[in-house]
Amino acid sequence: MTNLFLNQTLEAKRAEGKNLLIPYIMAGDGGLDILEERLAFLEACGAAAVELGIPFSDPVADGPVIQDAGQRALAGGTTLEGVLETLQTFQTLTIPVVFMTYFNPIYTYGIERFAKDCASAGVSGVIIPDLPLEEEQIVTDSLNQRDISHIRLAAMTSPDERLTAIAQRTEGFLYAVSVTGTTGARSKHDSQVKTYLQTLKTMTDAPVLAGFGISAPEQARDLSSSCDGVIIGSKIVDAFHKGETDTIKHLIEESI
Repeated sequence: MTNLFLNQTLEAKRAEGKNLLIPYIMAGDGGLDILEERLAFLEACGAAAVELGIPFSDPVADGPVIQDAGQRALAGGTTLEGVLETLQTFQTLTIPVVFMTYFNPIYTYGIERFAKDCASAGVSGVIIPDLPLEEEQIVTDSLNQRDISHIRLAAMTSPDERLTAIAQRTEGFLYAVSVTGTTGARSKHDSQVKTYLQTLKTMTDAPVLAGFGISAPEQARDLSSSCDGVIIGSKIVDAFHKGETDTIKHLIEESI
């Protein structure tokens, strides 16, 4: 089920001829009391949506910067329940928020309760990197009932048949993992990435966004020429941690 708010927001950005840019931030890194302020700042910079990471003790897809942010958030007492309760206190969410979380926290919280509380908190979509296509129905049925998009990840190492299945079932957008490995800033991407992104574009009508390893506007614009935009995580997480908001503003504005 494609969330209407997420879909309309992304389409409006594309209609303006802009590259889509979705920044990733870690919920609770620096405290949940600044979350609303950070979402507003990222929206003002031109972000199309925000990917909000839920801290977890065993983040298999995350690189060092995001792992450290998750540990800081956990040390500060951040929980999935706390994040959802915080979002529910906001007057309104004017930018789509997409959760990036692993299956264990959802299962522990309760799948049906998770979907219900996400809907109440205004969450537009969910990314679950360790939930395989063959087992996703355990979560997607509850999400679909509440119009919450289940955003799938596509990996370059997957065969075309599997990529097609993932691309056709994704909701909101397709998260194209543009490296082999975990998240983290990289100076360049493999030359085959553009071909991979262009191939994914033929498999789905949903926006295709490249993620993992993107840390500079030049990279973002280069990859966006073969898809619809990018997701930037580690660079933004690190800049927020260091208080370098000007860096974030420049990165977003120059990437779109």
